[in-house]
Amino acid sequence: MDLKPANLKRYGSVVRLLIKYGRPLPAETDLILPSDLEAISDPDARTTGEALAKDLESLGPTFIKLGQLLSSRSALIPPEYADALERLQDRVEPFAFEEVERIVSEELGVRISKGFAEFNPAAMASASLGQVHRARLRDGREVVVKVQRPNIRSTITEDLDAFDEIAGWLERHTAVGTRLDLPALLEEFRRTILEELDYRREAANLERLADNLADFPRLVIPRPIPDYTTSRVLTMEFVPGRKITRVSPLTRLEVDSEALVEELFRAYLQQILMDGFFHADPHPGNVFLTDDNRIALLDLGMVARLSPHMQDSLLKMVLAIAEGRGEETADLALQAAERREDVNEGEFRRRVAALVTRATDQGLALQPIGKVFLDIVRTSLDTGVRLPPETALLGKALYNLESIGRALAPEFDPAESIRKNSARLMRQRMLKSLSPHSAFNSMLEFREFADRLPGRLNRILDAAASNQLAIRVDTGIDAPQVMLGFQKVANRITVGLVLAALIVGAALLMRVETRFRILGYPGFAILLFVVAAAAGIALLLNIAVHDWRDTTRRGREGG
Repeated sequence: MDLKPANLKRYGSVVRLLIKYGRPLPAETDLILPSDLEAISDPDARTTGEALAKDLESLGPTFIKLGQLLSSRSALIPPEYADALERLQDRVEPFAFEEVERIVSEELGVRISKGFAEFNPAAMASASLGQVHRARLRDGREVVVKVQRPNIRSTITEDLDAFDEIAGWLERHTAVGTRLDLPALLEEFRRTILEELDYRREAANLERLADNLADFPRLVIPRPIPDYTTSRVLTMEFVPGRKITRVSPLTRLEVDSEALVEELFRAYLQQILMDGFFHADPHPGNVFLTDDNRIALLDLGMVARLSPHMQDSLLKMVLAIAEGRGEETADLALQAAERREDVNEGEFRRRVAALVTRATDQGLALQPIGKVFLDIVRTSLDTGVRLPPETALLGKALYNLESIGRALAPEFDPAESIRKNSARLMRQRMLKSLSPHSAFNSMLEFREFADRLPGRLNRILDAAASNQLAIRVDTGIDAPQVMLGFQKVANRITVGLVLAALIVGAALLMRVETRFRILGYPGFAILLFVVAAAAGIALLLNIAVHDWRDTTRRGREGG
């Protein structure tokens, strides 16, 4: 590994984390620690997952975001660690208001006093990447302004460079590094955090989600203010309310909680099934109950995009889990997984089927679908199955949604809501596929097919005329047995045609007058009928005997 002196402090931080918390990694790692470090990692001295979350918080924004990513990829770490990282607080000390003024002025090209009628110098919230302030525009609109931390981009870029070097070394020298594909995981993390650093992307996400969910009156998505938004400053509508976790029991009695949660689930199903674009981080801190008793979805820095094929796969998996079909769930997961040589499909099927069956027996209220999804992702790592990252994101989103549902409406049944709404949304998706745009695409494909068809036919006919046309069939079956079977079929068809000809000929001869008669009918016609009948009976007996022998032989071979 090519160590850079400037990154030595970062290397030391990562190594200390690996030493302190490396024991929960899968046992097949071949990473060997020096003897003096072995004592530090003694299981008796090992701290809990909560300590890991605190250590990541103390190391800065990149480590905090890494912990949040790991919490959504719970297959990589033990459940108790994933639960602790899921609650990882993204709160740090706010930076000085002088820096806020400088960054806003640089980005917007105007002093705060000129651009805003009011701007509260005290931060509403302070996170690892930025902090939020209340403000009021000159036209009277109440807004919140998210300002990115100074020099955060360079800090994160340097951290990512150090992570790249460490991940490459772990992949080359440890079995667990190879199995987890750490460089690919880090690349996903790099893409995610760099997107979060560009507030224009989050503004576009807010606009898109607000448009997609415009038909859900009980949901609110704050819209950005384009003229006051740049890559480092995001200004959006202010939504008064409080976190779902701070809603009192008395407030729950005053609102129609069941209807609110039902609409939230319907909105997420539409995001997943219809739009292929969903809010991937709906944890309770990002979901508010507004003062007018609606649900607000905030913080769209992390979103997921699904291809139509992935939408179908994930929907089928969700429905299979909701209906307790464990084996089908395993089959669907394997169909969506990346094909690898070291996959233990049998073990994966068995464990997934057991997971779904156990959840169904206990009731999905105690074992939510999102939790089952995350358990399947954990199982995939143990058995070598590499599921798409969207699987873990959807499982985490469903798990958080179910937590929100229980907070607002404890009696709400997420599985029943999914079953009830999926069919309706699938019908809408099928109608959407019949849109003029889809029809136009089909017409273009048909035109391309029609344009290429004559040339392809000419090539086929030329090859046939020159005796160069060949058809290759590789079926892995016994060719002589197949040919024998075809010969038997051909013989029976031939006999049937001959018998049909005899019967037709006999019918025609019945109209020919002759002195040779049998029972008062033309003799030749009667003879042909008799021959045809005898041959037909013989053919039927032959078929019955041979079929009975084949059935008996297969029964003996199977037994």
